[in-house]
Amino acid sequence: MDAQQFQRQILCYSDKMYRMARSILLDESGAKDAFQDLVMRLWERRDQLDIIENKQAFSLTSMRNLCVDLLRKKLEYGGLTADIVSSAPDPQQELEEQDSLHNIHRLIDSLPELQRTIVRMKDVEEIDIREIAQILYMSENAVTVNLSRARKKLRDMIVTIQQSEEKQYERNR
Repeated sequence: MDAQQFQRQILCYSDKMYRMARSILLDESGAKDAFQDLVMRLWERRDQLDIIENKQAFSLTSMRNLCVDLLRKKLEYGGLTADIVSSAPDPQQELEEQDSLHNIHRLIDSLPELQRTIVRMKDVEEIDIREIAQILYMSENAVTVNLSRARKKLRDMIVTIQQSEEKQYERNR
């Protein structure tokens, strides 16, 4: 694969790969680094990319895997801290936003892997159902069913958390 083919077949998905990295890592700088790292890895293995049938699925899956690996390394070395830049100068508000984002990602992370992937692709990356089906080698119906089940689980978890918080509040009164 030459540079032009690499540009047409791999780099055409740059925006999607970057957005996926940003949604997983929650850090613009880290997402840029991850994207650049993946592009370099793919370029170094460009001769092996010719045999890959669905290059978009391969690129996005590779990005997801790289980001998951990066998050695991962060957890292993001193804990994961959300590097969220907020325009609000209020530290309390920033802390609440970080906590909310962390809780949302924690809930999504608790979903089964397929549902977690579909939710991120649809609701975070805003990829349409047809593309998700192609990327994951599934039917559109299967993607829709999994997305619906995942959203229901998330709603149920949120309701359970809210009820628990209300009970705790009532006990403390």
